[in-house]
Amino acid sequence: MEAKEIYDGHADLWVRHEPILLSDYSARPRVLELCGDVKGMSILDLGCGEGYVGRQLAQRGATSVEGYDVSDGMIDGARKAAAAAGLSNLKYAVSDLRQAEFGSPQEPVDLVVAVFLFNYMDADSMCRILRRTRAVLKPGGRVIFTVPHPLLPWIKPVEKPFYMRPEGGYLSAVDVPFPGRIWRRDGASVEVQAVHKTFTTYFNALAEAGFTAMPLVEELHITAEHVALDPDFFGPLVDLPLHVAFSLSP
Repeated sequence: MEAKEIYDGHADLWVRHEPILLSDYSARPRVLELCGDVKGMSILDLGCGEGYVGRQLAQRGATSVEGYDVSDGMIDGARKAAAAAGLSNLKYAVSDLRQAEFGSPQEPVDLVVAVFLFNYMDADSMCRILRRTRAVLKPGGRVIFTVPHPLLPWIKPVEKPFYMRPEGGYLSAVDVPFPGRIWRRDGASVEVQAVHKTFTTYFNALAEAGFTAMPLVEELHITAEHVALDPDFFGPLVDLPLHVAFSLSP
């Protein structure tokens, strides 16, 4: 299933103003930490969804945040949420980033974030987007992106509160889409997808896109603080690598 179908079908379940999805606890806070002080920055938010991360970057003082997503429903939700929050430094566009250009090398930006974007496309498409990302970054700018941990489908049972159903083997299934589901803390669940890639796939794509510096790579997971907050929800995920965060400069 294409990402547009997945998200247009239940965009309302993604719109939120406080943490409720698993990755709102296990991934997005770390993304914001990696972004650091964004005051005065120009930022591109690729695969922005309903704008949850972009709104926080705008509220933290970014001069501009431009969000792109393939889903009309998610962009509609992002625009409404930005208007409700009184944020004028946010702009959004519906765009299939696999085929469309974004940003401008003539007006480079300070930071590009892509939170769970690359798990919806094959390795070649990811490489093209990374190449364009490098072209629109200022010298010293950074790109930060997150993806599901490549090993998770094989080590996590197909059950709540998050799973990916693998098809094939770890090495042989590159570019194969794995269906999955992620639960909210209120019990609702949403479909997700991971087009499988290995760590080698990610490092090769970065190299092919022209990035030469070694990225910071972090395996994101549930902490003791999460378990104390909601043992039933977070407990089944203890000691599992859920996501990976990459942070690097050209």
